[in-house]
Amino acid sequence: MGETMQLLARERGLFLGALIVGVVAGWLGVPVDFVLFGLTLAGVALFHRHTLQVALAGLAVITLYKLGFTGFKTGPGLGGLGSHLVHEWVILTNLLGLLLGFAMLSNHFERSKVPAVLPHWLPDDWKGAFVLLVMIFVLSSFLDNIAAAIIGGTIAAAVFRRKVHIGYLAAIVAASNAGGSGSVVGDTTTTMMWIDGISPLDVLEAYVAACVALVIFGIPAALQQQRYSPIVKDAKVEGRIDWARVAIVVAILLAAIAANVLLNLRFAEYADRFPFIGAAVWVAILACAPWRAPDWSLLPEALKGSIFLLSLILCASMMPVEHLPAASWQTALGLGFVSAVFDNIPLTALALKQGGYDWGYLAYAVGFGGSMIWFGSSAGVALSNLFPEARSVGMWLRHGWHVAIAYVIGFFVLFAVLGWHPNAPHKTRTSGPAAHALADARFAS
Repeated sequence: MGETMQLLARERGLFLGALIVGVVAGWLGVPVDFVLFGLTLAGVALFHRHTLQVALAGLAVITLYKLGFTGFKTGPGLGGLGSHLVHEWVILTNLLGLLLGFAMLSNHFERSKVPAVLPHWLPDDWKGAFVLLVMIFVLSSFLDNIAAAIIGGTIAAAVFRRKVHIGYLAAIVAASNAGGSGSVVGDTTTTMMWIDGISPLDVLEAYVAACVALVIFGIPAALQQQRYSPIVKDAKVEGRIDWARVAIVVAILLAAIAANVLLNLRFAEYADRFPFIGAAVWVAILACAPWRAPDWSLLPEALKGSIFLLSLILCASMMPVEHLPAASWQTALGLGFVSAVFDNIPLTALALKQGGYDWGYLAYAVGFGGSMIWFGSSAGVALSNLFPEARSVGMWLRHGWHVAIAYVIGFFVLFAVLGWHPNAPHKTRTSGPAAHALADARFAS
């Protein structure tokens, strides 16, 4: 009880400090919208046991402020709010469908027993720890990074006798975030970009930086783990693959990809009218349910997590992005460090609203950058539930030093190899006269 009271007092003290910083920022001319948004994100970071309540409270305060003082870009008052929600509902509903659908997909993959047989392929020295990080990286390219981190943490607990070094826990989170950074189905942030109309090929270049970063942080972390608790030689992890569930995972992914490709190539004028991608995922899930039933009991918890993320995205959509720094490689690099402190979902929403980025850089920065602190990404928060000893910023920074170094080196390797090439406004990249007319109208607005 005493330890809990001390933790609560520390959280309140830190939030009071954030509140003072916010007041000073407002006094210096920072828009109140951003101050309120920053306080919401600080509350999420500090009160991590009440993240949903904090996000909803922040959304309510920001909405009331804009209703009473600044209005919305679509107009003042309730009419402006209604128009804003109409403008955002397809993106939000698509994300809701994908987040809930990917929770079902991850469960299918876990129950396929593929994760259970993966340890049989691990070498019996430090290279085994490194190969596990590579596996997590690959898994995250087609699974949500949260699922990849949890699967990796579960395997690590088995093959390292439950003694997992904090530096290696940081590396597991980093591998899951790096693996998802170049795939539009591997991370919520890249999925947001995809839904918003950005080509998967524009995001794919993030893997140039991510692969370099994997080597930079992976080898030191594997050596840390080997010294701390060597891998169990020939670990006995039983499992028989359920290929039907593997086929269902593939079917769900193909449904999402097919819906997005058709929208971009043939039916772009309908993209803002209905959440086709999220709907396609759920059509595949329901169609395959008679073959192998999903674990429907996961939906309530997944819905809570989805509402939390969507609340932050809706907050971000209300921000006056004309006050943000201009899009540049320097800004993208800085956003990676910001992502270690603030959630990367609203950062991505702000960047999409602003435009003008080379999206591969942004995907890498906001995706991988959150790995530098345990609460900087959803994968880190999820893994810390399995390993509570990871909930120490000081220990994470001290033992996970290689993650920050890897982030910077990976970023500049990407810059040296490909250069900085801001993408054209993605809302205009469609085909056909009707699509071009629609894109021109969007751009003009």
